[in-house]
Amino acid sequence: MFNKNKNKKEINRRKIVWIRIFDNFLKFIRRYTVIQFVVSAVIITAAVIGTFEGFEYIYKESVITRQKAVVQNEAILIAAEYAGYAGLHDAELSGMGSRLNSYSAMNQIRIRIVDLNYNVYADTYSTDYGKTIINSKVFDTVVSHKTSTVYDYKSGDIQAVTPVYNDEGDFIAVLVADLDYTEIDSLFMNVNSQNNNIKVIIITICLIALIVLLHFLNRPVRRIIDIMANVNAGHNDERIPLKGYTEIREIAEDFNGIMDKANETDQSRAEFVSNVSHELKTPITSIKVLAESLNTQENVPIEVYQEFMQDIVTEIDRESKIIEDLLTLVRMDKTTATLNITSVNMNELLEMTLKRLKPIAQKKNIELLFESFRPVVAQIDEVKMTQVISNLVENAIKYNVDDGWVHVSLNADYQYFYIRVEDSGIGIPEESQNKIFERFYRVDKARSRETGGTGLGLAIVRNIILLHHGTIKVHSEENIGTTFTMRVPLNYVEVQ
Repeated sequence: MFNKNKNKKEINRRKIVWIRIFDNFLKFIRRYTVIQFVVSAVIITAAVIGTFEGFEYIYKESVITRQKAVVQNEAILIAAEYAGYAGLHDAELSGMGSRLNSYSAMNQIRIRIVDLNYNVYADTYSTDYGKTIINSKVFDTVVSHKTSTVYDYKSGDIQAVTPVYNDEGDFIAVLVADLDYTEIDSLFMNVNSQNNNIKVIIITICLIALIVLLHFLNRPVRRIIDIMANVNAGHNDERIPLKGYTEIREIAEDFNGIMDKANETDQSRAEFVSNVSHELKTPITSIKVLAESLNTQENVPIEVYQEFMQDIVTEIDRESKIIEDLLTLVRMDKTTATLNITSVNMNELLEMTLKRLKPIAQKKNIELLFESFRPVVAQIDEVKMTQVISNLVENAIKYNVDDGWVHVSLNADYQYFYIRVEDSGIGIPEESQNKIFERFYRVDKARSRETGGTGLGLAIVRNIILLHHGTIKVHSEENIGTTFTMRVPLNYVEVQ
C-alpha cells in the first residue's frame, strides 16, 4: 500500500510538472505573437519611411544638380556679355546694368559684379553696391580664374561664381549669380507633407495586411495552443497533427513524443504498482491459507504442523526477497544512486564470482567456462558489478538444460570492456526479448516461481549498468540458448 501511494504521488507530481511546462509554453506563444506583430510593424514602418525618404532625397538632389547647372550656365552667358567691352565702365555706359536687371528679373537670379579689389561694382538687388565682399569662392576664382557652383544646404541658395574677361581677354572681374532656392524648398515641404499622408496610408494598409497574414500563419500555432489547453485540462490522449510548415511539424513531433513517453511512464508505473501489489499479496495469501488450515484442524500431527510451518517460512523468505529486490531498485535509481568507484581487476572478479556459483552449476551438471582475452582493469563499483555478473550467470544456470554449458568471456579495447554470458538453455521468445528488463516481467511465471525468481533481477542488472554509463543487449533463440552482452567504459566519468 505504501509503494502504491508513493507511486501515485510521483505520477501526480510529474503531471503537475508537465502542466506547468505547458502553461509556460502557452504564455510564451501568446507573447511571441505580440512580439511578432510589434517587430514586423516596426520593420514595415521603418521600411516605408526609409523608402520614401530615400526617394525624396534622390529626387531633391537631382533637382538641385539640374538647378546648379542652369545657374552656372546663366552666369557664364552673362559674363560673356562683357567680352565685347574694354572694361566694366564701358559696359556700364553701354547699358549692361539694365541688361543685368532684365536677366535677374527673368531668371529670378541675383547678379553681382565684383572687381579685382573685391568691391561690388554692380548688384541687381542694389543692397551690396560699393561694399567689399568677403567670399571664399570669389577669392578662389580671382586666384584660379575658374568657375564654381555650390548649394548652401542651410540657406537653400545656389551660387555660381565665374570669371569675367574684357575684349582683349584680360581678367577684369568676378560675376556672382545667386538663386534663392527657398521657394523650391517650400515646394518640397508641401510634397513631403503629401508624402507623409501617403506614408500613413501605406503603413496602415501594410499593418492590416500583416494582421491578416499573422492570423493565417499563426492558425497552426493557435491549434497547438488549443490542443495543449485540452491536455492541460486532463485530455492526455490529444495529439498535434503532423501538418503545417516545418517548425510546426517539428513542434508537433516533439510534443507528441513527450506525451507518448509520459503516457508510457504512467502506464509503466501503474503496471509496476499492480505487479508489486500482486507479488507481495501472493506470499501473504499462501501464509494466510496455511495458517488458517492449522487453526481449523484439531489434533494436527507434528509432522504436518512442521511441514506447514516450513512452507510459511519459505513464503516469508520469498516475501523478504521481493522486498529486498525492491529496495535495491530504489537504491539503483539513476538520479539518486551513488557508486563506490575503484580500480578493479576484472579477470580476478569474474573468476571469484564464477567460483562461488560453480556449486549451483554442478547440481544440474552444467559446465561453467571462463575465457579471458587479455588482462582488464576498470573503474567500477565492485559490489554492484559483482551483483550484475552473479545475476546473469545464475540465470544462465537456472534456465539451462541438464548437462548444458555456460560460457563467460571477457575482452576490452582502448575505451570499453566487454562481458558475454552465453548458455545452452531454453532461450527467450522473440516477443519477450524487449521486455525482460522490465520490473516483474517473467517469460515463464510458473518456472520463475519454481526457481525462486522475483522478476526484478534483470531490471537491477540494467540499472547498475546504466549507472556505469554502459549498455546491455540480449540475443536469444528458443531451445538453442541466450547471449547477454554488456559494454562498460574502462574509466568512469561522473556526469554533472
